[in-house]
This record gives sequence, structure tokens and C-alpha cells, in this order.
Amino acid sequence: MRRLALNGLLAGALALVLSAAPVLSAERTQEAAPPAAGLAVATFAGGCFWCMEPPFDKTEGVVSTTSGYTGGHKAGATYEQVTAGGTGHYEAVRVVYDPQKVSYDKLLDVFWRNVDPVDAGGQFCDRGASYRTAVFAHDPEQKRLAEASKQALDASRRLSKPVVTPVLDAGPFWAAEEYHQDYYLKNPSKYNFYRWNCGRDARLETLWGKPPGS
Repeated sequence: MRRLALNGLLAGALALVLSAAPVLSAERTQEAAPPAAGLAVATFAGGCFWCMEPPFDKTEGVVSTTSGYTGGHKAGATYEQVTAGGTGHYEAVRVVYDPQKVSYDKLLDVFWRNVDPVDAGGQFCDRGASYRTAVFAHDPEQKRLAEASKQALDASRRLSKPVVTPVLDAGPFWAAEEYHQDYYLKNPSKYNFYRWNCGRDARLETLWGKPPGS
């Protein structure tokens, strides 16, 4: 289960939320298939993958999002293996998008504004290697744009510390177990409670200000 810096009744309540997701040890993760013709793929690690699907799903031009595991060395790694450590995987979201409707630069902007890019030890209440941030570039152009975006963010001095999020080459992406997909839609109350209790939105507001329309 996620490592949370919580105490007392709040910790107990959050444990109930997270334990409600079924642990299907027999379920196997699947390597993601290439996108359909005319579409492109972007991959981002931003801590809890439940929380990274919604901002991309709301972005015009995004066709689908998939929670999964990437950046590691174990084929078909499961949630239990990844969170236990030792597989090298990040929790990540695979974004399939229409480049005629949304640019990769726009996706990078969505990514930065939904993570804490100065935290090298995880994200918010989720600590450990699998919850670190990263941009996984699928080709040289994505890598160039991601590096430029990272440098521009540092140069802006908007953040109090240097950006520690690496830009890495994309490798195999293993789609997470089905109960993790669209978790925020399947279990909205539990998802919102977890997100609030983890301090994600409070920290994002400190870093980036209130989101538009809030």
C-alpha cells in the first residue's frame, strides 16, 4: 500500500479507502500496444497514477490515458512488486493524443502543473522510487522539447529549488491492473478523499497557484 505520512483516525480512514481496491494477484499486466495511425504517445510519471489521468483526460486532443509501470527492468511487473521496490519502475500515465489537436508542448505544460518537480523522493504523501517524477521521451523531438521545457521552467525561477525531474528515453510500458484504470471515475469519493488527504492539491496550489476556474 502507499506509504503515507498520516496519523490516527485519518491514517486509518485512508487505509480503508486504499484497501477497498481489490488485490488481484492472478491478474497480469500487459505491454501497451502502439497507437493507431495518426496518433502519438507521451508518457509521464507524476507520482500516483490515479491522479495523473484526470488532467490529461480533460485536455482537448487527448484520446486516452492508461495507468501503468515503466522505466524498470522487470517485464509484466505488478502493482505489489512495483510498490515493494526493486523493479526500477515508475508509476506512470501513457497519453495517446492527436498531434493535430494538441501539441506535445501543451502536454508538457499539463504535466509540470500537476506535479512537484523539485521533490526527488516521491510525490506528496507517496514516498519512494516508484513515485518519482519523470518525462519519458518517445523520440528525439520529444526529448528536445522536454529538455527545453525543463530548462525554461528552471530559468523562470518560479520554483524555489531546481527541477529534479529527469527526461528519460521511453521503454516498455506495462498497463496496470484494470482496477487502477480510471480509478477517479470508478471510485470518485474514495479518490477525492485520498487526493485531499495526501495534500496533493494544497501543494500544487502553493507551487502553481489556484487552477483556472477554481
